[in-house]
Amino acid sequence: MTRLSTGQLDRAKREARRTLDALEPELRRGTAIVPVEPSCAAVFRDDMPELVPDHPAAPLAAHGTLTFAEALERLVPEWRPPPLRRAALVQVHCHQASVLGTAADERLMRAMELDYGVLDSGCCGLAGNFGFEKGHYDVSIACAERVMAPAIRAASDDVLVLADGFSCRTQIEHTTGRRALHLAEVVRMALQAAKHPPATRGGPEATDERKEVSPS
Repeated sequence: MTRLSTGQLDRAKREARRTLDALEPELRRGTAIVPVEPSCAAVFRDDMPELVPDHPAAPLAAHGTLTFAEALERLVPEWRPPPLRRAALVQVHCHQASVLGTAADERLMRAMELDYGVLDSGCCGLAGNFGFEKGHYDVSIACAERVMAPAIRAASDDVLVLADGFSCRTQIEHTTGRRALHLAEVVRMALQAAKHPPATRGGPEATDERKEVSPS
């Protein structure tokens, strides 16, 4: 993705071929590829077949690449996450929106009983290396300030902020001071909350524990 986003197509093709050469044995065994970064998942699912259409492993990679939520559905279909019951704001990565889709993510969030809202924000503004390049900062921040940053700053501290993309999380921290979470981290929160439920109402530690996993 780094090579593609900067127009280095020849180098991107070389790296794609080298990557597929290394992964081909696993792909032929049916091993899934589960990138935690949406842009990486988009490369395997969408770009590989176009970059190296003659490579026999390219269609295997496209078919075998799963997002985190998709992997849970396909690889452990009987598993259900424990409820977390928190409010959340979700910043969807551009590649997730345009290539991968969010249906599995939303099913997982509903299964955790998150009261979530997907921000109608479009790009966070960082866009990979774009926001780091000289002359782009003002545009980058303007994109963030259109919807995403004000909505997150206006949210109370107990509202979770979700963003699977590294660029999105970086931009959110830069513009709001909030640490956004990957969906996998939220699943871990749900598992930890189920293992250590809040103290019974009226108990000596009830107040502090309820704040940790309070319903939205």
